[in-house]
Amino acid sequence: MLVVRFNPNHSYSILTRQKQQVRLGEGEFDDEEITPEAIDRACLVCRKFADLARTFAAEEFVAVATSAAREAQNQAELLGRIRREAQLDVRVIPGREEARLIYLGVAGSFHLGEKQGFFIDIGGGSTEIAVGGQHQYQFLDSFKLGAIRLTNQFFTKDETGPVRADQYRLLQQYVKNAIIHTVQKIKNQKIDLAIGSSGSIMNLTEIAAKAFPPDKPAPAGVLTYRDLKKTTEMLCSLPLEERRKIPGINPERADIIIAGAVILETFMKELGLESVTVTNRGLQDGLLADYLSRMEDFPLFGTLSPRETSVLQLGRSCGINEAHARTVTRLALEIFDSAKEAKLHHYGDWERELLEYAAFLHDIGSFISYTNHHAHSYYIIKNSELLGFDQKEIDIIANTARFHRKKKPRKKHLDVPDLDADEQQMVLVLAMFVRLGESLDRSHSGLVQHTKFVSADKNEASLAIIAENDCQLEVWGVEAEKKAFEKVFQRRLLIKIIAPCEEPAGPA
Repeated sequence: MLVVRFNPNHSYSILTRQKQQVRLGEGEFDDEEITPEAIDRACLVCRKFADLARTFAAEEFVAVATSAAREAQNQAELLGRIRREAQLDVRVIPGREEARLIYLGVAGSFHLGEKQGFFIDIGGGSTEIAVGGQHQYQFLDSFKLGAIRLTNQFFTKDETGPVRADQYRLLQQYVKNAIIHTVQKIKNQKIDLAIGSSGSIMNLTEIAAKAFPPDKPAPAGVLTYRDLKKTTEMLCSLPLEERRKIPGINPERADIIIAGAVILETFMKELGLESVTVTNRGLQDGLLADYLSRMEDFPLFGTLSPRETSVLQLGRSCGINEAHARTVTRLALEIFDSAKEAKLHHYGDWERELLEYAAFLHDIGSFISYTNHHAHSYYIIKNSELLGFDQKEIDIIANTARFHRKKKPRKKHLDVPDLDADEQQMVLVLAMFVRLGESLDRSHSGLVQHTKFVSADKNEASLAIIAENDCQLEVWGVEAEKKAFEKVFQRRLLIKIIAPCEEPAGPA
């Protein structure tokens, strides 16, 4: 369950996420009948979740059911009871629609750029896949392959010992036969990375990380094919009760984890995937994304990148002064670009993009209190779920925003233990540009139209401020930054005030 509040400024706030395992398909897949016990569990959870949502004053409910419900002969009984007992109208979605929603939820959390991904989600009764880029999928499919389904199909309840090699090979062959036509269709498509969602894949990644720690630091949340095979062999060698005790495993998944591993391993082998990146995003996030895409109040949804969307969402949810944030961002980027032309720095598109987000979010800490809001900005950014960014990028953005005022940025003040010396220096440079951009909109009135470095040598750099009206407050603000500028760039800062008609072309 996901409870979301929509705000007047076209942002939203997640109020709560809840998850309770029901295993609706347990015992069903042989005769296509959901058991009375499973229906009871489902109704109880739906009723409790709906009651909780109503305590948050939820006005609209979007509820869907997937594999177990769409195959059940007694589907009407399940949906009728949920309607009566929880006052929820549940929509049973087809497999390809489930795959589309999962793609929306997962792709919207990754910075794919021009890359194309393979998306896989292993559920209890089905597995959904997609192939696509940042905003559009090229292929969707759904298979009657799931961790619970295969466990019920290939193992009896009293089979609690180790899984024999011949049993595992039989499972592998079954999965291979089920996916062979789809594999042939997508095998020659460009796949730059694989992304896995669902509890089974996440749990396999956790088990592998504890059982086979890498020799050198590796990205968190990545499961290699090699480690998956070793993890599967270890799981198969143990009886169920010993399996439950493996470090990292969710004991409730111990009985179905091997079936989930078979599905993932077979897909990776057949498609030649060396690793899969794991995410906790999935169907419910796709439902939210689909809902937002149809709202008039969210006209930019689906056109912005996940990075842009998450930064805008964070800023708006904290009520930033968006006009001021955009002005500071524009001025900071003009300073960055002209400083590069003047050879004050050598940074490129990646650093420029992080500067853009830090400048936009620099005042976000005012949501807590204006006093020391730069420190609050750092805390909010560092601890927010900024989708599409890795931890290093979040640390850079947070520290850059932190030093937009007050204490002059120095390396010893940075909270970036994972950044090397060059990256720390880069943070100081970006923070300096945000300080200048903030100073140039000190009155929050947009008086400065443009700014640029027009010349620079080994001793000094000249910054032109283009303004039609008096901007004395802004000039004083920039003058206050001269000492900080000299420490970062080893040059004196000169300031020129000029009218728009006299605007210079740029550095010689």
